[in-house]
Amino acid sequence: MPQEPLITSLLDTDLYKLTMMQAFYHAPEFSGVVAEWKFNCRNRTGNGTDLTRILSEIVRQLDLVCTLRFEEDELAYLATLPFFKKDFLEYLRTFQLEREHVYARPLAEGDIDLRFRGPIVAICLFEIYALAIISELNTFQLEFGFDTDFARQRLANKLRMLTDHSDLAGVRIADFSTRRRASKAWQYEMVKIFRDTAPQHLAGTSNIYLAWKLDLTPIGTMAHEWLQAWQGVVDLADAQRAALNGWVREYHGSLGIALTDTYSMNAFCRDFSPALARSFSGLRHDSGDPFNWGEQAIELYSRSGIDPLSRTLIFSDSLDFPHMIKIYEHFRGRVQMSFGIGTNLGNDVGIKTLNIIIKIVRVNGQPVAKVSDEPGKSMCEDENYLREVAKTYGITLEIVDT
Repeated sequence: MPQEPLITSLLDTDLYKLTMMQAFYHAPEFSGVVAEWKFNCRNRTGNGTDLTRILSEIVRQLDLVCTLRFEEDELAYLATLPFFKKDFLEYLRTFQLEREHVYARPLAEGDIDLRFRGPIVAICLFEIYALAIISELNTFQLEFGFDTDFARQRLANKLRMLTDHSDLAGVRIADFSTRRRASKAWQYEMVKIFRDTAPQHLAGTSNIYLAWKLDLTPIGTMAHEWLQAWQGVVDLADAQRAALNGWVREYHGSLGIALTDTYSMNAFCRDFSPALARSFSGLRHDSGDPFNWGEQAIELYSRSGIDPLSRTLIFSDSLDFPHMIKIYEHFRGRVQMSFGIGTNLGNDVGIKTLNIIIKIVRVNGQPVAKVSDEPGKSMCEDENYLREVAKTYGITLEIVDT
């Protein structure tokens, strides 16, 4: 039985989708550039999940997303955020996703092939809507729902880990759960409970709609797609530096958290010059050992003549609360910290969760790659190109996840 629309506002996405979209929109390097995004479920086989059972509903829900436009009150809210420019907001006024850019078909053994192809600015927003749709359909059509009281109790137990310990007063968490939430309704309730119960620990949410409706700070800067996309418009060896400089050109120091693992932290440290270190306010960890990464980041700032305590490290790699607390206690007093938690906040409800992603895989017809600091998080459809990226950036490859 078809469900009601799962996405009812184009603001029901992560902030960094719009900040990257604006950067693509303004960057001359991306004028006329065509790109492709691909869906992948990393744990489908282990979970025994048959995604083909929900494929027709995924497509129907995406059809509904393609009927949406930004409403006037939504644009008015975006205009209150200082980093969005008037010309981009005017572009959004008439913006609409187009169904012709969606490609979907069933594959063997319960897998699906879901892609988005078209002009990069026209299709980059599909990612979060599609992931949230798939995650919610998993909840109610493959897992048959969840016990809300159980989910509330799980959340309460986590928040007490913070509120019952005064030595954790400095812990600040952003909700990063939109893409893998159990449901839209649960994400809203969860964030509201967090805000009302432990506001001193809630930095904000990546979800623009929730930030607007719950009067919270919207959180986000860039994702891997920004760094990967430059592989298609400049020489490969220059791609990371070009992406970082392009971000500074667009935002002039605001939204200054750089993502470090597109080409590995070691390669990032080589490319992150003292000038770039001064231009960015911090770094985000998304793969690999967080303790080693944090030590590298602190050393990087010290080498650049920058006090690490003047910079922020954001940890966002598959965190749960006990692991987050260990990281906080390890680095406390040495650097500023914040934590982005997704699945463990928005989908810790007693069901099998999907480890799903949608990543950019081609730009202007050529492959692009994310190598990562964790082998299982690498993604590229062309193994030869992935090896070229690894060679260019001095990375040892172990596992290719296509």
